Amino acid sequence: MSFYSIVVAALVSVAAMTLFKKNGTITGTLKDDKGITISSAGILLQKDSAGRTITVQTSVTNANGEFSFLNVPVGKYKVLANSKGYNSTLMTNIIVRDAATTHIDMSIKISSSKTPKVEIVNYKEPLAEKDAEGPASPKKEEFKNTSRQDIKTIVAAPTAAYESEYAATPLTNSYSPDREFNTEEYSKITDNEFKDAQKDPLSTFSIDVDKASYSNMRRFITSGQLPPADAVRVEELINYFPYSYPQPKGPDPFSITTQYLECPWNSNHNLIHIGIQGKELKMDKAAPSNLVFLLDVSGSMEDANKLPLLKSGLKLLIDQMRAEDKVSIVVYAGAAGVVLPPTSGNHKERITDALDKLSAGGSTAGGEGIILAYKLAKESFIANGNNRVILATDGDFNVGASSDGELIRLIEKQRESGVFLTVLGFGSGNYKDSKMEQLADKGNGNYAYIDNLLEAKKVMVKEMGGTLFTIAKDVKIQIEFNPSKVKAYRLVGYENRMLNKEDFNDDKKDAGELGAGHNVTAIYEIIPAGSKELLASVDSLKYQRTIPVVKSTSTDVMTIKFRYKEPAGTTSKLITEVLEDKKTAFVSASEDCRFALAVAEFGMVLRDSQFKGDADYKSILKMAKSSKGKDDDGYRAEFIRLVEMAELLKR
Repeated sequence: MSFYSIVVAALVSVAAMTLFKKNGTITGTLKDDKGITISSAGILLQKDSAGRTITVQTSVTNANGEFSFLNVPVGKYKVLANSKGYNSTLMTNIIVRDAATTHIDMSIKISSSKTPKVEIVNYKEPLAEKDAEGPASPKKEEFKNTSRQDIKTIVAAPTAAYESEYAATPLTNSYSPDREFNTEEYSKITDNEFKDAQKDPLSTFSIDVDKASYSNMRRFITSGQLPPADAVRVEELINYFPYSYPQPKGPDPFSITTQYLECPWNSNHNLIHIGIQGKELKMDKAAPSNLVFLLDVSGSMEDANKLPLLKSGLKLLIDQMRAEDKVSIVVYAGAAGVVLPPTSGNHKERITDALDKLSAGGSTAGGEGIILAYKLAKESFIANGNNRVILATDGDFNVGASSDGELIRLIEKQRESGVFLTVLGFGSGNYKDSKMEQLADKGNGNYAYIDNLLEAKKVMVKEMGGTLFTIAKDVKIQIEFNPSKVKAYRLVGYENRMLNKEDFNDDKKDAGELGAGHNVTAIYEIIPAGSKELLASVDSLKYQRTIPVVKSTSTDVMTIKFRYKEPAGTTSKLITEVLEDKKTAFVSASEDCRFALAVAEFGMVLRDSQFKGDADYKSILKMAKSSKGKDDDGYRAEFIRLVEMAELLKR
């Protein structure tokens, strides 16, 4: 490992220590038995707990064979290295101390058989180090496998109908070697291009209130890696943060705010900032909820950042439930079953007891679980209430309906029942982001990634209204640009939310949902009319004549049209707004606008977007620090620290 790399790893570790206490760092290199570095190898940090081995973090070696684990709680660990064509190497007895960096050099041998074996190496610390171990981690409670017999102890006085129709079949613990390799999946994202405002004046898209990409990006950076480009959805980074847009005053359930200003990453361009604010909802006056927790308890969910974190997070939500609310629990692994029939929200002990008795084991029959959860939600449906399935998983479905196409068609069929969907993602190494994002989009729902308990609190307590209570569905935006003011435009982010122009008036076309108190931000980058900047062009048509577009004499920059339906409605309502040509200097824009643009810049830099212009870490930090404003929950301060850590990782 180069001296420069060691310095960077150490600096990142120091930055991380401002967020975490009693943590250390592990850095290392992986080479073969001839001394050649191995890139793209899967590296797992493991710890023994309650008589079994759990994976704490995952990493992948870079081009120099280097890897790192940051924010590792003090204690004793093992590191397992896997690479195709090699025997796995396991190094044991690695001690992590508070605010210290432990470096290990690992060697991996070429496999001479079809079944690679595991080479075990005992790690020996330098003599100067003291062999002291940190405090032992709390012993993980062991639970019985959920079975037909166990349901009788989990469910308080279950009815015969539930026991006979929904009882889960026995779930057996199993282990798959495939889980030792990084199989995370992300859909490919191609940045939106600039569109000619004269030839293509309409831009149409569905709003997006998902925020999973931000917390997933945070997980990568705090573990010492930059996220893959396709894991970064810029609109989700922007919409992670609360903004102080005004509350709606009219009959519509949201307000619309616009700003027209200079572009900070390209001085020849302008920006249009659009802010949508959903009406706040007082939770004590909210309609009753019928919630079905659909929980993945398959073997891939056994790690500490999966099922244990999931159970802790759901308990925070259960604490908010009222007597008029109902909670059910469906689990799935090798098969699906009900472990808690609809139960009043005031029976919190009964609900949490059902959660506590769950453990991970078996394969993953996700499709079967989805069918059962929706069936249960429809049977306990509350008219004029909040009926919702909350799916919590790492997305690693492998039994029954498991392909993206099968699951999406299944969800699309179920959404017609009036039951909405929330998807909560957990874990790393085998995380299926692409699958879960599509399920939420097609299920009239939202999608969040839970990387720690504070994020669980943010999603399930602080933002419970926006997460659970839909105030408008199928929300679409269509903008008509005035070519006398705008030469070209491009929407920043929302690549997988783009719609055809005909979809705007089609009430059968599915679009995004807006939750109570949610705000949504969209940013357009504009090339002003009169610019000499060249745009992509096509040859003249052979079989028809192109009729020149007569430019408008209006001074408007654009007209914004919004369509939305009420949660139980089938016919959309239309709102129209006009943006006048009153551009402001960047420094005169609101703090919310400037901070949102700092986040947008960060997303483009992480993606190495061709449209990032002059954006770099220095400009991002300057912009974010000057627009931090009121930050009661510390989200913006955390963002600034993440940018600083990402800059160190990039060097």
